[in-house]
Order: sequence, then structure tokens, then C-alpha cells
Amino acid sequence: MANAWAYRVRTRDGKIVEGTMEADSNTAVAQRLRAQNMIPIEIKQQGGGMSLKKDFALPQRVKLKDLAVFSRQFATMISSGLSLLRSLNILAEQTENKTLAKTIVAVRDEVEAGTALSGAMAKHPKVFKSLFVSLVKAGETGGQLDEVLLRVADSFEKDYKLRQKIKAAMTYPVVVFMIAIVLVTIMLIFIVPTFAAMFTGLGGELPLPTKILVFLSAKAIIIIPVVVILSIVGFVLYKRTRRLSENFTYRTDKIKLKAPVFGNLFMLIAISRFARTLALLLRSGVPVLQAMEITSEAAGNRVVGRAALDVRDSVREGESISGPLKNHPVFPPMVVQMIAVGEDTGQVDEMLDKIAEFYEQETESTTESLTALLEPLMIAVLGGLVGSMVIALYMPMFKIFDLIK
Repeated sequence: MANAWAYRVRTRDGKIVEGTMEADSNTAVAQRLRAQNMIPIEIKQQGGGMSLKKDFALPQRVKLKDLAVFSRQFATMISSGLSLLRSLNILAEQTENKTLAKTIVAVRDEVEAGTALSGAMAKHPKVFKSLFVSLVKAGETGGQLDEVLLRVADSFEKDYKLRQKIKAAMTYPVVVFMIAIVLVTIMLIFIVPTFAAMFTGLGGELPLPTKILVFLSAKAIIIIPVVVILSIVGFVLYKRTRRLSENFTYRTDKIKLKAPVFGNLFMLIAISRFARTLALLLRSGVPVLQAMEITSEAAGNRVVGRAALDVRDSVREGESISGPLKNHPVFPPMVVQMIAVGEDTGQVDEMLDKIAEFYEQETESTTESLTALLEPLMIAVLGGLVGSMVIALYMPMFKIFDLIK
């Protein structure tokens, strides 16, 4: 039997309307309201019951993959002749990410009210970054919105695939590290106390490694939570300081580039992202000064970001793009020379694409090499930790055997 549902909706002209409807579920009510071009705000069963309030839904992060799919679908619809409003309506309905779907609905309402698409997207910086907004604005200005969106989709997909490869390569070392922590914790809490009780019954002086292990085991209940809490607090403070302090972010990014083993990988990722982003912006018709400013934010590394800002200042004074890059050691001579050749031939965007492809391949190769190096290294660390603890536990027994002899 159908139930009665009370609802509040926003109409196409922005008015809030209340009413009732009979349906089997609140989902059915929401579908009917959307079919009438109304946006549900609240739906609840009359006479009490659970209410559906979209404002209280847990926020869902919009990932790079979601934006890539959105861009490609949007471009396909526009190139097929669909209007902006109809395309946005379809995208809002079929987008799986709830946060992105809600944002698309808000953008659609802004566009319907007369705001430009780029202007509407700019009001949602947490979803549509300045890079995305600037590209859409360039596409609107040049009448090539579908082509620009396809380029955005291609760029985001390449970036997403590269990130996934890096994550997959780093999964094994992280898993081994976590296993090591779990094994050490289990030994300290459950196994070592058993041996400690036996050592106490035997009497005598324990070897120094055994004393240290017994002490850590006795204090494990205190040490482990303290270490976990300090790690969480340190991570939160690090993230907050990076967000609030430009100088701190610059220093930490500089340290990353000089870090042993991983420093080269960070450098490759930063340069490939710099080249890919700048090529995309220039090819889409974004002015050079604005492109450099956006690239400085999208590079993901403040050392590279400051280099992009230096280039912006150089271009503003009528100089070249490649000139200021020579003053930044993070850019190898090959990159500077290729950009200089691109400026001479008028093909800077193509040169930047070649740089990005080269360094993306180098990133994949370096990641594979690091994985091959880290796998045996992590196994050795795991074996060394557990083995040293086992030896420390058995050292008193060796001493007893010597006394018996």
C-alpha cells in the first residue's frame, strides 16, 4: 500500500514549494519530483518516520577519475548538439558521486539563471579547481568547449593512470611495513611477557638485549598508544601547517626533491605535471600569464610552482618562458632547451607534451625500479626485526645451557 510523503522542493525559478504525494518509497517521490524539474530538499513520511535530508549526507570526495568521466561525457553531449542545461541535467542524474551530482545541479541552476558555465563552476572551488574553470572559460570564449573538455578528460585520465601506477607500486612496501608493526606489537604484548615471567623464575642477570625487550614489553600498553597519538597529531599539524604556511610548504617540498631514493621520483612527477598542465592551458587558448599562475598551483610542488611564477614575471616583462627556468635546478637542461626550441618554432605546447610524455615514462620506470629495490629491502627489515626479537628472547637460555655444561 502506498504511503503519504511530505516534501519540500526548489522549483526551476528558485522558489521553495511544499506538498504531499503518495508513493511506495521516498526514492520514488524523489524520482517523480526530478521528472517535474524540481530539486528535492526534504522528503519525509507523514505521521513520523525517517526523513531524507540531503543536507545531512556525508560528503563524498570528488576524485580525479570522476572529473575525467564528467568531462568526457559532457564533451560528447555538447558535440552531439545537446544544450548546456539538458546536458547538465543528464549528468546530474547519472553521476554516481553524490557530491559531484549535487554540484552539477547547483551549476545548472546558475546557468539557467543566466550565469556563464565557467562562472557557475568557479563558485564551487572545492570541486572545480582554477585549472578546470580557466579551461572551460577558454573553451566558451573560443567556441570550442567540447574540444577543450575532451582535452581535459585526456589529461585527467593520464594523470589518474600515473597516480594509480605509483600507488600500486607502493602498496607492497606499505603492506609489509604494516605487517611488521602488527607482528612486533603482538610479540611485545603477548609473547614476550610469557618469557619474562620464566626469566624471573630462573633468576640471574639477563643480557642487555633481553632487558631492553622486556622493558619495551612492560611499557608497550603505554608506548604504543602514545606513539599512535603522536603520529596522528604530527600528521594533522603537518597538513595544517602546509595549508597555512607558504614558506613551510616550500621548504618541505624542497626537502622531498633532495630526499634519498624517492627524491628523483618526486622530481619526475612534478616536472611531468608542470609540462602537462601548461601544455593543456596554452593549447586551449588560456593567456600565458594566467596559464603560468594556474600551473604554479596545479604543479603539486611549491619549488616548481615558484619557478612557474618566475616565468610569469619574466613573460610580463617581455622575456621568454625558458629563460627563468635555468635558475631553478629542479628543471634539467633538456627541459629548458626543449622549451626554448618550442619558443623558436612556435610549438611550445607540443614540446611541453613531449616533455610530459618522456617524464611520465621515466616516472613509471623509476617506480618499477624502486619497487624491485624495496621488496627485498622490506623483507630484510621484517626478518631483521622479528629475528632480533627472537634472538633476544633466547639469549638467556643459551646462558643457562653454558652453565649446565
